[in-house]
Amino acid sequence: MAKVYRTELSPVSFLRRNAYVHPDKTAVVHGDRRYSYGEFALRVDRLAASLRAAGLAKHQRVAFLAPNIPPMLEAHFAVPAAGGVLVAINTRLSSSEIDYILQHSGARFLFVDRELQSQVANVDLSGIEVIEIHDTGAAGDPYETFIAAGPPEPGANLLADEEEPISINYTSGTTGQPKGVVYTHRGAYLNALGEALEIGLAAASVFLWTLPMFHCNGWCFTWAVTAVGGTHVCLRQVDPARIWALFADENITHYNGAPTVHTMLLNSPDARCLDRPITATIAGAPPSPTLLGQLQEFNFRPIHVYGLTETYGPIAIGPWRSEWAEKPLEEQAALRARQGQSYRTADLMRVVDADGNDVPQDGETTGEVVMRGNNVMKEYFDQPDATAEAFRQGFFHSGDLAVWHPDGSVELRDRQKDIIISGGENISTIEVEQTVVSHPDVLECAVVAIPHEKWGERPKAFATLKEDATVGEDELIAYCRERLAHFKCPDAIEFGPLPKTSTGKVQKFVLREKEWEGREKRIN
Repeated sequence: MAKVYRTELSPVSFLRRNAYVHPDKTAVVHGDRRYSYGEFALRVDRLAASLRAAGLAKHQRVAFLAPNIPPMLEAHFAVPAAGGVLVAINTRLSSSEIDYILQHSGARFLFVDRELQSQVANVDLSGIEVIEIHDTGAAGDPYETFIAAGPPEPGANLLADEEEPISINYTSGTTGQPKGVVYTHRGAYLNALGEALEIGLAAASVFLWTLPMFHCNGWCFTWAVTAVGGTHVCLRQVDPARIWALFADENITHYNGAPTVHTMLLNSPDARCLDRPITATIAGAPPSPTLLGQLQEFNFRPIHVYGLTETYGPIAIGPWRSEWAEKPLEEQAALRARQGQSYRTADLMRVVDADGNDVPQDGETTGEVVMRGNNVMKEYFDQPDATAEAFRQGFFHSGDLAVWHPDGSVELRDRQKDIIISGGENISTIEVEQTVVSHPDVLECAVVAIPHEKWGERPKAFATLKEDATVGEDELIAYCRERLAHFKCPDAIEFGPLPKTSTGKVQKFVLREKEWEGREKRIN
């Protein structure tokens, strides 16, 4: 049989193609700076060459601690092109957490933004070459000096197997030290195409970077936007006023974020109904039907996707069905809030019981969401026991509890660690949260279990109110009792800001720790 020759799948190829086919098209916007695809590829080639010249060996790790700026985007192509593995670090981590990631990953290089230097001041950087980024794009910037030393020609293709690692993304580590999730070239390539296909990216797309590029490599949109030849608009920090200005000034077509990011935008003094629709992709936490409905009212096109760090970010979408268009907006929003089913580039998700058997597709029986396929991580870096546990029964176990509807769509009920068991009855915190946030005075909400002498535990809500809101605790509990079974309603409501991660997820473990201090309960 004749040998079959093929090219290994890698998202690095997306940039190569666009630099050849569309060299003059705008690829990157950052303030007054504009880089064409030809210039983007040139900068990437120089960075890759400089890394190799500085001694980067194949599969060595290159860490970046930076906001959503061009160097961070360039790293997603240059590091794998140089044969390395990218470690994009959460910019809001403590020095000790950053130190752990650098040591655990064995990073050979660290590129750090000047504004984040204080976070590595007390970190052991011995054996790590550190390059500072001033984000000027001009001579005198140490990053620019570093890449200028590299030749402008693309280096040799060092990829021998598309299952080689392309990046390591560290989880939040709320139950211990974070785990390093290993992505492959093949998985990143396919998930990037999946994002482009499901979200509707095209060459005319202008993508605003409200989502951190360090989070699941920007949900793989670093590669997805480049795959279609779209334009990346960089943004150092989430500033609602700046975002609303960019919507108009740069003709933004798409942006991504956790529900809290979209809530911030809708409640900004600059918020207004859009003259043209913008696709707003939501993930990171289940959005409430209320939020989805509000986005539609402002002329956003909300798309709800679902995934985890271990699935390259989003892997599933709640697909729109034409027959839903005849339903009331409130019902449409509730249907959009489902997690749906896997992308066309991924295997279908299942909902299983403790023995790994499918639960009935009745929309009522709860089980755990499991996945497998190209869009699931290769492993946890240097943690074989954790990898084996995550992939028991041959599927990746998400830890998310859900029901399976007759139409095949999946709808989350809770995280296993978040479910409240009160007097033997299971209470979904998501259901309670969505009820609380449906009140017009509530901006956002989180619900956790608190101790109860008789029932073991009961729900408590933590709510952030909108400006000039007047609702009180008793009134809000009564509102819930009109809409939920009484055993599901919160016993108490505390008002104030919610603790969050840098990607906008509420840190429920912080709320639980406060409520269970001194009591015998495992805090997740």
